[in-house]
Amino acid sequence: MRGELTAKGKATRRRIVEGAAEVLRERGVASATLDDVMARTSTSKSQLFHYFPDGKDELLLAVARFEADRVLADQQPYLSHLDSWEAWEQWRDVVVERYEAQGDECPLGSLFSQVGRSTPGARAIVIELMRRWQESLASGIRSLRAAGLLPGGLDADARAAALLAGIQGGVSILLSTGRSTHLRAALDLGIADLRRAGEAAS
Repeated sequence: MRGELTAKGKATRRRIVEGAAEVLRERGVASATLDDVMARTSTSKSQLFHYFPDGKDELLLAVARFEADRVLADQQPYLSHLDSWEAWEQWRDVVVERYEAQGDECPLGSLFSQVGRSTPGARAIVIELMRRWQESLASGIRSLRAAGLLPGGLDADARAAALLAGIQGGVSILLSTGRSTHLRAALDLGIADLRRAGEAAS
């Protein structure tokens, strides 16, 4: 869709994207068709191409953005309030539960494999997701510093980057094996290492 949408147009486009996300989760990216999406969202072909002129690839990228937003939304409200060790443990549990429930099927990964992970649109979605996620973790670490639970000189951005890298590694192994052992270890040790840094400074 080119140009600015009206409020009604935005709502219709979002309804199509959310319906498409449901279809893709149920049927898989490779098996789902535009006809499936039109049936689920009660949308005509002309409507679909009105909002997604470039067809299926444009729709898939829109669904990928939706799924990327869902990754962070599923971690709320904890991800935005990492200001105590209890909050970090609650966030850790939510992350583990999310990916265990997802199992070895990753909607976002499947979408990127279909449209091409290295295409500019797909890469921009991944970069933005990782930036927002890392910044949320770094903000939580800064909150711990402000509360006196971590030393003032601790590099929040580097710690957040390392923790996010551990999560992504654990998720990759879970997708390959169906086991969350490595994800749990990455989170447990990452948080424990932060706590040790705070204890050493106190």
